[in-house]
Amino acid sequence: MEASTGIEPVYTDLQSSLYSSSIKGLAPKTYQDKGSTKPEPDTAPIRPSARTNFGKTGKPRHKRAARSIAYALTQQSPDAYACLPIIFRARLDQIERAMIAWAALTSLDCDTAQEVASVALKGAGYPLPSEVDAMDDARWWAARASRQEVKAFALASFEAMPLTDRQAFLAYVSAARAAA
Repeated sequence: MEASTGIEPVYTDLQSSLYSSSIKGLAPKTYQDKGSTKPEPDTAPIRPSARTNFGKTGKPRHKRAARSIAYALTQQSPDAYACLPIIFRARLDQIERAMIAWAALTSLDCDTAQEVASVALKGAGYPLPSEVDAMDDARWWAARASRQEVKAFALASFEAMPLTDRQAFLAYVSAARAAA
């Protein structure tokens, strides 16, 4: 019988896989140094997974926003990207949207980041003539317009209304405000 030097367990541990899942056919927390040998308990430390199960722990609104980003990246079309601000407004709060914007802008070089920010803050320009449904087109424009544009066109539109329409509009806004 040979005397043990204490080196054998260290040697076999060095041969074992750190992750038991990388060796097929073994039970968790075991390793197998050579084929046709009995699996032994793994002495390697088990690291907690760096990945979390987003499907189980993520908030539904965050998952929907993330899927929308993945869809836009997959489609690579301007229409897919144009829908993201609408989805972000519906699914994410202002701080979450600001952090995504910050992360995206800081990932770009300075010139590109300034160009993207200036295009994003430019506004929607003049509303286009309505083709089918004036209200749908107005909502589409307002979702893309800057705050300054929305305020200016709202006031100009209100001032251009006949007196009876102004009164009806104020009644509608007052009722909506009371309901909120």
